[in-house]
Amino acid sequence: MPVPDFQTLMLPVLRAFDSGAETVGECLPILQKMFDISEEEAAELLPSGTMTYLRNRAGWARTYLAKAGLLSSPRRGVHRITELGRKVLADRPERIDIKYLDRFPEFSEWRQTFKSEDADLTARTAAVDPTPVSGVPPDELIQSAFSEIEKALEDDLLDRLQSMHPVRFERLILDLLKAMGYGAGTFGKHEMTKASGDGGIDGIIHEDALGLDAVYIQAKRYQVETKVGRPAIQQFIGSLTGEGATKGVFVTTSDFSAEAQGYLAKVQHRVKLIGGRELARLMIRHGVGVRDRVAYVIRSVDEDYFADPEG
Repeated sequence: MPVPDFQTLMLPVLRAFDSGAETVGECLPILQKMFDISEEEAAELLPSGTMTYLRNRAGWARTYLAKAGLLSSPRRGVHRITELGRKVLADRPERIDIKYLDRFPEFSEWRQTFKSEDADLTARTAAVDPTPVSGVPPDELIQSAFSEIEKALEDDLLDRLQSMHPVRFERLILDLLKAMGYGAGTFGKHEMTKASGDGGIDGIIHEDALGLDAVYIQAKRYQVETKVGRPAIQQFIGSLTGEGATKGVFVTTSDFSAEAQGYLAKVQHRVKLIGGRELARLMIRHGVGVRDRVAYVIRSVDEDYFADPEG
């Protein structure tokens, strides 16, 4: 089954520590077996790619339990159930969640620290109260919202690219590849070919002074439903051969057919295919056609800084 929300994990996590687990990592196999979580589900990563959902949610469950005084941390990364935690388990609760933890003064006090005493800021309380009603940890809510914003931005960019003048689109691709570091050296040079008689080549990036190492570019604005097929790739490979080139980038606002992608495995040329969705993501990542509006920095404790000095 999918990984449960972190509130659902609170009671099982507390029981795991009562059974001898000392770290969140030691709780994970117990939780995986208890909730029949498959290996694939247990390995699923957050959008940031830095942690699994299971590890993240178990970690947040541990955090909330500790804020209520049910767990303690005698040293870094090690957690133990407290006497209060054992008393809670002795009462055999059916579920431990935020509502349940509100009965403990330490937890309520912790929650209140996130709420401003200024009456003018009362309306902002919900934005900083660390008790998501959905059961999704705060960092996952942020990442989920960020992913939605990025997806909407990708769609907006694709719409703009579809209506862009072909020549301007070709220039954009050169700008993007330059931002990615292609031809960025001392002798780097980016040039567009003439609109007519370009021989199937829309741009060239020279990465050395003599132009011996060059990347040839083909850029095509196609509607989403029109995939680039094998014939177009064959024509591009033919153009590269005619120029004595070995490296190329074929970019489109749509995507490539399976036959087109499979054909590249049969040729010696090094050709990269970039479809519309990947193109939009690269533009966002390298700051081409987009600008920063606001930035949020999420910080965590620097464990190395607080580590005990050797000797």
